Amino acid sequence: MNPQRIKNFIFRNRHNIAVFVLLNLACLTCIVLVGARVVYTDSTRHSGLIWNLFLAWIPFILSYFAHALSWKRMWVYLVIPLVAFLWLLFFPNAPYMLTDLQDLARGTGREAPLWYDVIIVVWCSWTGTLLGVISLYLMQDIITRTFNRWMGWIFIFVISGLSSFGVYIGRFVRLNSWDILQNPTETAMEILGIVIDPSRRLAAFTLLYTIFFLFIFLLLYSFSHMLQEQSTLAQSSPEQMASTQPTQPVR
Repeated sequence: MNPQRIKNFIFRNRHNIAVFVLLNLACLTCIVLVGARVVYTDSTRHSGLIWNLFLAWIPFILSYFAHALSWKRMWVYLVIPLVAFLWLLFFPNAPYMLTDLQDLARGTGREAPLWYDVIIVVWCSWTGTLLGVISLYLMQDIITRTFNRWMGWIFIFVISGLSSFGVYIGRFVRLNSWDILQNPTETAMEILGIVIDPSRRLAAFTLLYTIFFLFIFLLLYSFSHMLQEQSTLAQSSPEQMASTQPTQPVR
């Protein structure tokens, strides 16, 4: 392949590549931090965070795959519905990692310093959340291009509520995405029972978690577009100044 074409490709996709590399570096850092704790304390505590990170990568990969296919209209109706269904099943695993923060309340005893455990849990949970936010943004872009902007934002609010409900099921009912695939009937009946007779904890958790996740998504969404607006203004300013510059009369 032509080196110049590779260089141009990297330049055009430099931000996408940077995001992917940074997410991988964040996950590698999480693995190193947890591994160092296991070696130092001879305890496997917090090792489950690595598995949770793996689960958080699944919706990210599925959304990236769906987004790549969505540029060809034919795949939008043939393949993407199946990919979107799998994405919806696994998506709550990403924001679920924020609830791992409550593990810090159990205390660390004398195994490791509290500040080290805080770094591990916060780093892992934030990485999982970012994977979820980017994954949701990619799926929103598919909906927006296929239908319209309003449908894209309705999708965001609906998925935020459904994922918060999924996080509640995973944290308190101890069901996960694999249960739905392995025992769909039994799992569906158990979830239906929760929906028919919801508890106050379910209602409060789902509402507050939905608002919190929407806040994170909207903040990162607005920040990214703020940078785009600044870049556009910076590029257009010289042209505007040139167009508004008064012409000198010919003498």
